[in-house]
Amino acid sequence: MTDFILVRHGETVWHAENRYAGRTDVPLTDHGRDQAAALAVWAATASLTAVWSSPLARARLTAAPAADACGLTPRIDERLYELDFGRGEGLTRDEMRRAFPDRLAAFLADPVDRHLPDGEHPRRAAERAAACLADLGREQPDGRILVVAHSTLLRLLLCHLLGIPLADYRRVFPRLDNGALTEIRSEHGHTALLRFNAPALTQAPAFR
Repeated sequence: MTDFILVRHGETVWHAENRYAGRTDVPLTDHGRDQAAALAVWAATASLTAVWSSPLARARLTAAPAADACGLTPRIDERLYELDFGRGEGLTRDEMRRAFPDRLAAFLADPVDRHLPDGEHPRRAAERAAACLADLGREQPDGRILVVAHSTLLRLLLCHLLGIPLADYRRVFPRLDNGALTEIRSEHGHTALLRFNAPALTQAPAFR
């Protein structure tokens, strides 16, 4: 039995404008760094056995304080990269509507099989993330592992593991807050959702 705590990285400078941040290395805001510090406070008493993250800086900088609080070395896996949004990268929804309105409409109707132009197929992203967690589970069959990654990737992963159609990821999981905790348990090839989108702290203190 392996427990995974899945966390979306802290807020980034693209958050306010709701720009699609896939593979672009967007920095954290001050608030995002506060969220990483709040996660570290939670992690200090969470009995974690490992901390893993996406290679992107926004995930690494969110994971590092939590790992330090537990006396663990944070580790990186490229399979935890965010989905590649192709031509949608760095754009807002309105900018996409002006640039490729038909493709955007198709994406909104079916975000998986009619994903954003030139982007990664979401099914492939879900499969690579699931393969990562399977490897971590084999490495630590009784572990409690923090995984810091990205909103779209984590929602796709949850659908994949829980048997929910991938195309429903935005409907079933409409939001995943920065720094919030989603916990799953993997046992004998089955996954249970223990909690979703819970704040790391009831009230996160300011750490500036």
